[in-house]
Amino acid sequence: MLAFRLTLRFLFFAAAGLLPAVAPVCAGWEFFEPFNVSYDHRALIIGGKRRMLISAGFHYPRATPEMWPGIISKSKEGGADVIETYVFWNGHEPVRGQYYFEARYDLVKFVKLVGASGLYLHLRIGPYVCAEWNFGGFPVWLRDIPGIEFRTNNEPFKDEMERFVSMMVELMKKEMLFSWQGGPIILLQVENEYGNVEGSYGQGGKEYVRWAAKLALGLRAGVPWVMCKQTDAPEIVIDACNGFYCDGFEPNSYKKPKFWTEDWNGWYTNWGGRLPHRPVEDNAFAVARFFQRGGSYHNYYMFFGGTNFDRTAGGPFQITSYDYDAPIDEYGLLSEPKWGHLKDLHAAIKLCEPALVAVDQEPQYVKLGPMQEAHVYSNVHLNLSQSLPKLSICSAFLANIDEHKSVAVKLFGNTYSLPPWTVSILPDCKTVAFNTGQVGAQTSIKAVGSPATSYSSTSMPGQLLLAADDSYLSSTWMTFNEPIGLWNENHFTTNQILEHLNVTKDVTDYLWYITRINVSEEDITYWKEKGILPNLTINSIRDVVRVFLNGHLIGGTYGNWVKLEQNLELVKGCNELVLLSEAVGLKNYGAFIEKDGAGIKGPIKVFGFKDGEIDLSSSPWTYQVGLKGELAKIFSPTEQEKIEWMVLQPSQIQATFTWYKAYFDGPNGNDTVALDLGKMGKGQAWVNGNGIGRYWSLIAPEDGCPKTCNYRGAYNENKCMQNCGKPTQTWYHVPREWLHETNNLLIIFEETGGNPFHIKLKTRATKTICSQISESHYPPLSAWHNPDHVTRNISVEKSSPEMYLHCDEGHTISAVTFASFGTPRGSCESFSLGNCHAQISLSLVSKTCLGRNNCRIPVSITNFKPDPCRGTLKTLAVQAECSPLSDEKLSRSR
Repeated sequence: MLAFRLTLRFLFFAAAGLLPAVAPVCAGWEFFEPFNVSYDHRALIIGGKRRMLISAGFHYPRATPEMWPGIISKSKEGGADVIETYVFWNGHEPVRGQYYFEARYDLVKFVKLVGASGLYLHLRIGPYVCAEWNFGGFPVWLRDIPGIEFRTNNEPFKDEMERFVSMMVELMKKEMLFSWQGGPIILLQVENEYGNVEGSYGQGGKEYVRWAAKLALGLRAGVPWVMCKQTDAPEIVIDACNGFYCDGFEPNSYKKPKFWTEDWNGWYTNWGGRLPHRPVEDNAFAVARFFQRGGSYHNYYMFFGGTNFDRTAGGPFQITSYDYDAPIDEYGLLSEPKWGHLKDLHAAIKLCEPALVAVDQEPQYVKLGPMQEAHVYSNVHLNLSQSLPKLSICSAFLANIDEHKSVAVKLFGNTYSLPPWTVSILPDCKTVAFNTGQVGAQTSIKAVGSPATSYSSTSMPGQLLLAADDSYLSSTWMTFNEPIGLWNENHFTTNQILEHLNVTKDVTDYLWYITRINVSEEDITYWKEKGILPNLTINSIRDVVRVFLNGHLIGGTYGNWVKLEQNLELVKGCNELVLLSEAVGLKNYGAFIEKDGAGIKGPIKVFGFKDGEIDLSSSPWTYQVGLKGELAKIFSPTEQEKIEWMVLQPSQIQATFTWYKAYFDGPNGNDTVALDLGKMGKGQAWVNGNGIGRYWSLIAPEDGCPKTCNYRGAYNENKCMQNCGKPTQTWYHVPREWLHETNNLLIIFEETGGNPFHIKLKTRATKTICSQISESHYPPLSAWHNPDHVTRNISVEKSSPEMYLHCDEGHTISAVTFASFGTPRGSCESFSLGNCHAQISLSLVSKTCLGRNNCRIPVSITNFKPDPCRGTLKTLAVQAECSPLSDEKLSRSR
């Protein structure tokens, strides 16, 4: 009956023209031969074969369509089989019944690009997504539907959810994007982490879970459905794990495989907070343990994080950057060594895949020590204490979960040294192909500057360098003052305090509350005699409230439902009190988010009058929504003639509530671009009419960032913090495709006072690359020439370790500043020669690498002979510089 009801809904949508019109993107493209997707207790079954799958989390609205192909390609190169994304309801249906599938929200184009790359797609419809996205992905109009209560057994909510989810599934069917149609979609998700809040809804929550599963299955999408963090997911839906570690997770039924839908390889950041960092050694350890202990589907949250453009950041107080310490950074550049080390991990897991899918029950387990263990996957039962017989399929994982000690263990008569908090992967059950704690990938140091500038090299490894060039974006700025309080006729008055979202409907961050206070001569005399000032008290505010008295900004506060207290220097007669409420991202997580709102919760009182306190809560309040500049679309290039811009004078630099405008030329080359707003206060920015996002120069605490980060031991979001004592975010992504060669328009709305003359626009790219590889390092994964494990003709035993260096696309290695094969000291940007050094080192590396985008250097005495110190374990350390190709060379390279 449910399926019939949904089919009728779809026919109604189509007849009424309510299904979104989608351009024929990638028309005629073929992705796959149609294939079925199912699952058993061990794994997802694709086209009749079990698969071990690596997925890359990537949210399409957090990048531009022009960026999508490159990020998808880098995800695939990094070892991903699947792209995983949420569907953002508030982006696709900003007004009820009016759908939007264009620009960054062109989901059909995104899915087709994924399919064209040969990757699968996991579409997490939700429609609640959390994702540190504004209002958790819900459209704000949803909260205005009479009688609605989100995410529970509530008919108004279920009707809206059913309408949207069914529309999305039917759209994917219409575009032939499911696997059985030859498309890339192999998995769907309904709801999201509901188990975290289900208890808050009592019996209604339990009924809602069953209803959501029934809804999903009734849509007949033809692929499996997932519910993450849902221990009571019905039998017909796969329950999955989210977390920093999921190796101990067990699904709620033996019939279901072990899925990890969110591996938090980073964490989100709030304004005024430190920057989280998760060491790649620990991330690799967690992933290896997951597959070691029976996992079969793993997704990185995020593999590419991207940017919260416009006002899409969740809240309260989540920053514009959603870099998430991901393997591909916010700008689409590789973050090394995270990307490279995980790529090697994925290659090692793929070598084990034939053995992993061959084991139908549990792998063979052996305890190797008090905190050491092995899991062996083979198509036959083995005696793990005897020599390994000749087999067609066998792979093993050796784990040492001790945080401090290295341990030597034996398996099949062979001895292996296991460093602390690591997993060694043996694709053939005898040869170590990869250890999670031994990083062979290069370290990349990214820099900002122009292609022609020279770069400073004084930063610590892994941090962003600043260019020596200190030029600013523009020396000519225009200004427009934003009126305080009332600015047009679209205002209204009522004798109560209204909740922020009920008034603004989230069309703006800003809502003005305006009232008047009459003061008598007796009150003035009373305050002078007592030596006091009256005090304004607001019981609770969220997120930011600024206080104006008689046209002047006198104070304010910010926080998540915090108290505001402000002294008032009132004058005799009528005083105008203006409160500006500012939202900084709507709540995106937790139960009852539709009831949270924003702005001011009364009572609002003024204490200190001669006759006692004054309760302003029921006084006449006039409400003005938004800013005059917003309504005038002051950020649009086509609206500039309607604005009375004035030339900015030096005396106006620290003005509050001011719009600034400048024109600038786009940087040369093709490098990614960043806008430096570190000298500004708080506000929003637009380039050529495109919303860069909110900016805010809040400073992170001075403490809490360790000098060194020890990856060993369980990770949490407060471990290995960075950026203490600095602004949480200074640089803001400006996508290249938003820029013209000349005459680009930058609009800034500044609230608290800043210096626009100090704004910079710089290119951003990998400048310095370093690597250290010893003779004892494992050979490259490419040396394993036999991924099907049939002939066991493996050349790895004859291969040497190898150093791989690479620059960004469009860049080449322009200089080798250090190279030593021997016993070099130090680390990236602080290398020095040791007692043993091969004199040929610099010339050999330079000959191999200079002028190339990437190069490989065998790390062996055969390559660096004569031996500079016989009997000593030697290491190759290299530091090199990357520079962009000229336009002429770039065109030839293409």
